[in-house]
Amino acid sequence: MNFERLFDFLETLNKNNSKEWMDEHRNQYETVKADYVEWLEDLDLKLSKIDENYYSSSGKKAINRINNNLLYHPNKPTYKDHFGAGLDKRPKTGDFYIHLGIQEIFVAGGFYKPKSELLKSIREAIDYNGDEFKEIINSKTFQKHFGGLMEDEDKLKTSPKGFSQDHKHIELLRLKSFAAMKSFERKDVLAEDFKDKVIETYKVMLPFRRYLNKAVTV
Repeated sequence: MNFERLFDFLETLNKNNSKEWMDEHRNQYETVKADYVEWLEDLDLKLSKIDENYYSSSGKKAINRINNNLLYHPNKPTYKDHFGAGLDKRPKTGDFYIHLGIQEIFVAGGFYKPKSELLKSIREAIDYNGDEFKEIINSKTFQKHFGGLMEDEDKLKTSPKGFSQDHKHIELLRLKSFAAMKSFERKDVLAEDFKDKVIETYKVMLPFRRYLNKAVTV
């Protein structure tokens, strides 16, 4: 995978962010995309050997559209400044997300601002067995890789409906997102062992994602 070419394309696109420019350079985009799709498919195969419940998908299904949704966000540029891809993407569960951009590079997983019914299920799981969840996110390995959960600026200031203020896991119950993220630098992506680092991140995140996915599917 030529990640240098991927970043070069994103930087040039960001400076010429228009449909006219993209139409003129469609072949360049398709070459970069096909290269990345192939890389994702190899990663997908390797991850499927780690988890017996892994939900495999093709690279074409994993990769996100590079177009911004201008219907809901009309002030955004026509195209994104990154390539995003979601693996282990079983319906109605949290996926394993890879973000390669010119501003941010990270791997993440869990639930970021989930719908109300999913959030309700996660809170019920924490109410029932929050000790297990805290053990996962407070483990040395999890803390080393992710530093804890992603910061949630939308978390409640009071207790959610149905839970008391003095609940032993009230700080977790107030959250509206349950996600973990590990940041990388461009030099990490360009290194030969980047895929190995992504796989390692997947392994460390797996108990965390298993807990949350079980919460929303049971």
